[in-house]
This record gives sequence, C-alpha cells and structure tokens, in this order.
Amino acid sequence: MIDRDHLLAIVREAGRIAHSRWPGAGHDLHSWDKTPGNPVSEADLEVDRFLKRELHRLLPSAAWLSEETADDKARTQSGLIWLVDPIDGTRDFVGGRPGWAVSVALVSSGRPLIGMLAAPARREEWVAVAGQGATLNGVTIRASQRTEFSGARVPTVSLPKDDSDLVMVDQPNSIALRIAMVAADQADLVATLRWGYEWDIAAATLIAREAGAEVTDAFGGPLAYNKHDPRDFGVLVCSPAIHAAAVERLAKRAAALR
Repeated sequence: MIDRDHLLAIVREAGRIAHSRWPGAGHDLHSWDKTPGNPVSEADLEVDRFLKRELHRLLPSAAWLSEETADDKARTQSGLIWLVDPIDGTRDFVGGRPGWAVSVALVSSGRPLIGMLAAPARREEWVAVAGQGATLNGVTIRASQRTEFSGARVPTVSLPKDDSDLVMVDQPNSIALRIAMVAADQADLVATLRWGYEWDIAAATLIAREAGAEVTDAFGGPLAYNKHDPRDFGVLVCSPAIHAAAVERLAKRAAALR
C-alpha cells in the first residue's frame, strides 16, 4: 500500500501550484479554448506535469490517464492506474471563482482504491480510501440520508419544469465538488445526462461511496474505470433511499439523450 500521507502531500502541493496561478487570488493567467467552450490554462498543464512526475515516483508501476495528457491505450493492460484531472472546474478557475479542485484517484482492477480532492480556494481537502470511509479536512463525513425525493437538494443554477419539486443549492463548476457535496450532506442528489470522462469522477465517486452515498451511471448501472473508452453516460450520486426514484425520474431523458 502506498503512503497515504505522502500522496496527500503531493495532491496538496498540486493544489498550491494551481492556487498560485488562480485569478481569484489576483494572479495573471493565460488560458484558451481547446475546443469551443472547453477552456484550458497554463495552470492545468503545469499541475498535470507536476502530478505525472510525482505520482510516477510514488508508484512507478501504475499507468496514467489525465484530461491533459494524450491517452496511451497501453494503460488498459495495467492493474493500477492514476486517474487525474489537474484542475476540475476550469471555467470557475479561469473566471476567478472558487468552484474548482485538483482530482486524483488511484484505481485498482477497475475500481477506485484512493480518491483525493484539493480545493484550496474553498479551503477543502477531501480524502477517501476504499473500506476506510471519507473525510473533509480530516473530519469523517456521512452522506445525505434523505428519504423523500421531492425536496432533494441539487447543486444547479436552474431546474427544468419537470424537476420543480427539487431544491437548488450552490453549484461549483467542478463535477467532482458537486459529487463531494452529497458525500458531506451538503446536497442530496447530483445527476448528469451526458458522456463524461473517468478522470472527472473517479476520486469524487469513491469519496461519496465511502461516505454512504449511492453511486451509479445515469441508468442506475455500475461505473467502471480504466476502460478502453474512458467515458460513461452520466453519473448519479445521491442518498441511497432516493436512488430508485432518481433513476425513474431520469429514465426517459437518459434514453433519449444517449
């Protein structure tokens, strides 16, 4: 087993590097669009290089998959892999808003083993180890245990008419942080209905699961990691008691969009 404290120190330093470039702290930043509406910055690339170097030193046998590195499909032959988003929530990052995080997960045989999020602009560190629970800033967290679907808190800026019975709460741009909000009982439900990448959710879904949340894809099926195509259609994270109702609510929309 790797040294958890050493790994946390690496992730924390990655967060410090990102924060040292964050416009919200008054720093200048060069950013551009990889594709229309898909921003990246020099900080994303710097953090990516740092993490790739330091995580390889920590565990040389593990493969690598990151949002900012070309995908080497040889990774699928490895039983261990780092899944990394150097800055999840880049729109908030380049806009000077705090809803971003460094996301690092170690995946073993297709399942997250360790997940960590560093969100220095929010003064948050989220950590989970499979079978050992989850913490926020060193304090054990427990996920939402809501039993009624109506009234569930959802991190969003708007709700469609069909979901007017739900309650909006603050939405960070980072999907990892939105998932972590369910883990800390700051929200009851997070759902996406689009194709998303493993590096966006691997760390956060382990944190949520270890805190007691239900975690599936948009159809209620299991998530797997280090697939040849590193995507899943949607992610659904919520209180266990409202999971079936959430799947039912999303079913027609998910089928139409997939």
